[in-house]
Amino acid sequence: MPALGTLSAGGASAGVAGLLRLRRGPAVASPLPAAARAGAVHDGGQLVWGRQLRPNLILPAGLLPSQPSKRLPLRPPAASSSDPAPAGDTKSVGLLEKYPAITTGFFFFMWYFLNVIFNILNKKIYNYFPYPYFVSVIHLLVGVVYCLISWAVGLPKRAPINSTLLKLLFPVALCHALGHVTSNVSFATVAVSFAHTIKALEPFFNAAATQFVLGQTVPLSLWLSLAPVVLGVSMASLTELSFNWKGFINAMISNISFTYRSIYSKKAMTDMDSTNVYAYISIIALIVCIPPAVIIEGPQLMQYGLNDAIAKVGMTKFVSDLFLVGLFYHLYNQLATNTLERVAPLTHAVGNVLKRVFVIGFSIIIFGNKITTQTGIGTVVAIAGVATYSYIKAKIEEEKRAKSA
Repeated sequence: MPALGTLSAGGASAGVAGLLRLRRGPAVASPLPAAARAGAVHDGGQLVWGRQLRPNLILPAGLLPSQPSKRLPLRPPAASSSDPAPAGDTKSVGLLEKYPAITTGFFFFMWYFLNVIFNILNKKIYNYFPYPYFVSVIHLLVGVVYCLISWAVGLPKRAPINSTLLKLLFPVALCHALGHVTSNVSFATVAVSFAHTIKALEPFFNAAATQFVLGQTVPLSLWLSLAPVVLGVSMASLTELSFNWKGFINAMISNISFTYRSIYSKKAMTDMDSTNVYAYISIIALIVCIPPAVIIEGPQLMQYGLNDAIAKVGMTKFVSDLFLVGLFYHLYNQLATNTLERVAPLTHAVGNVLKRVFVIGFSIIIFGNKITTQTGIGTVVAIAGVATYSYIKAKIEEEKRAKSA
């Protein structure tokens, strides 16, 4: 698997489509006189999927062939066995290229699968090791090691960075670190299903930041679509059995942090591909997260935290769980970005909503969380509101692009 991600709800991001490089064949000396060549149309005027189209030569009247009904075909010189194949030769098309929907479906499946596994494994770790600051550091550390190994083998090739790019990426990484840590504090404190229900409010904060921070007008239809989101989260919060203020407030801080991460990301547009951008953001976020983890949880970890976890599950399981949860975190974030680049924004928006439904549903089944009827109704209403918001927003963006084109 190539260096994957993205950013997604927990990360960003986000894989870049490769560019098709077209190579011209060897130059052929024209047998026509200079006068004829002067009036000829250049033979490289059009390139379509690697095939070089040669329009008819426009010749002066005095140089027309004696038999106009016959055409003189333009033949390239015979290629020797040692010569490379001409650029226009038809290459065999693989199954994934012939049926791109299979590849896209695979990306969606892996995105959902890795995200669900991450959330389940993450919560299981917190059940015997309730130290979200330390676990957040492990998430980022495993991702950084993955990126360094990928750079070492050239998949992808590391993009150079300078002080200017660091200044652009630092605010993004800071918001990413804050959002990631507060998300984990929420996951460690309340049920996974409830934490994701609260995080469904993220579109509301995005709309508010767009309107009041960026100064861009948000259509009334978008504001109206957010009403059921706020209503549903309120209904679910009032009767949620695992509700506590620590989990609720940290989930809200996470929403705000990821909203500002989106704002700073737009200001930090660079020519660097998203895989490299996410790698650098992960490195900076890791450096930012280490000091609070050491200050807040360090003494407890050294005194009894690590020993208690090892005593409960054993050293091998403890280390393997931390490694796997960090790997799943990095891969699902990068796959979210890979998926976004393969589909239209509307499809990705709907897929993101369905991903949250999958996570909430599987967490309830795996952990056996008991929810009240009002909590269930509120969760459904909130998710329906997010789906409506995502649909309307994606349609507006598509219409803007169509007008600009």
